[in-house]
Amino acid sequence: MNEDVKNQLDQIGDIVDSKIEKAFNQAQENAKGEVESSLKSEITNLTNEYNEKFENATKRMDAIEVESKKTLTNVTTKTFKSEVETAIKDGAIESFQKGNANAARFEVKAGDMTMANTFTGVVAGETVIEDFKFDPSRSVHIRSLLPIGSTDAQTIRFPKESAFDDGAAATAQGSALGQSDFDVTATSVNVEKIGTFVRITEEMLNDTAGLSSYLSARIPSKVMAIEDTEIISGDGSSPNLSGLLTDGLAFTTSSGGLFYQSVESANEFDVIVVALNQLAVLNYQADTIIMNPTDFHKIVLLKSTANEYLRNQIIQGLQPAINGVPITLNTAMPAGKFLVGNLAQSTQLWVRDGLSLEFARQDSDNFTKNFVTVRAQERVALTTYTPNGIVQGTFSSAKTALETP
Repeated sequence: MNEDVKNQLDQIGDIVDSKIEKAFNQAQENAKGEVESSLKSEITNLTNEYNEKFENATKRMDAIEVESKKTLTNVTTKTFKSEVETAIKDGAIESFQKGNANAARFEVKAGDMTMANTFTGVVAGETVIEDFKFDPSRSVHIRSLLPIGSTDAQTIRFPKESAFDDGAAATAQGSALGQSDFDVTATSVNVEKIGTFVRITEEMLNDTAGLSSYLSARIPSKVMAIEDTEIISGDGSSPNLSGLLTDGLAFTTSSGGLFYQSVESANEFDVIVVALNQLAVLNYQADTIIMNPTDFHKIVLLKSTANEYLRNQIIQGLQPAINGVPITLNTAMPAGKFLVGNLAQSTQLWVRDGLSLEFARQDSDNFTKNFVTVRAQERVALTTYTPNGIVQGTFSSAKTALETP
């Protein structure tokens, strides 16, 4: 409620209270228990004024609530498809469509976008097709698991902590304190370019519905697929990102490792559980498990000695999990490898340039075949602040290390 209205109501209420108290005193003093008619009328008028103001304030609050709901209803998550359509309608490639320019470019800010599930439109040379049918793309991309920041720099410089020697201890009076050392390295990574290109027909270029549908269906998935591979497996040599498998802490397979040669008939499920424990003893709470779909389904098919499936240990549904940690399946993760980590704390993806689309006719034999080349690219960097927050390895070597002799 508006503060001014509230104050007015409080003032009126106080006056009414004082008048009622005065009327009560009059009634007590009067032998017949009567109250002056003028005081009665005054109390009635004040009460009516209070009720009227309260009713008006309530109506105003209801109107504000309705308007707020309308505003919230009108706020929709932007999709890549809607952004492409907006860019086309705003004239980003209008000159190119009309043949007045040799090239056209616009950038789509893809940081907060979602990808539409279905696409409709007109394909050149055909009648209306209700849905575009393409090979399916990945439903989840690795960037969705990472914090994302924006940068204007070409190089990201940051401290990377790889170890910590804890010398803290209870110390007797007069004795020297133990020294603790942080193993921190000044590190830098470069912003790298990730991109691809596709060819479309001149007819599709001039068909806004078909163009936006095609680009929305194909371009993001192609670039994100490359990005997935770089985030997971990039070796750090330019122009590659330094990926999670490169920077992460290796699964301990040496004799000093936890559970070394202590698991009978070790399998992939056991490996993931031990990897989770390797993080836990370093005080990291894992937030994701990444593996190839083939390895995941190997776990689903595991059976006990009684030939019973062990899948009840994995929550089946929209988000499978092991020990409560969600599993992300992605074909960018090489089969036979795995990663367990607290990615929210240990890593960050930096975006210098969002996904941009460029159109050009002067490419190969485009002119003679009436094709237009569409180039898509972005510029990103990946930082891993704490490698100890990521455990990665191969299932085969990990199982060998855990297996009882």
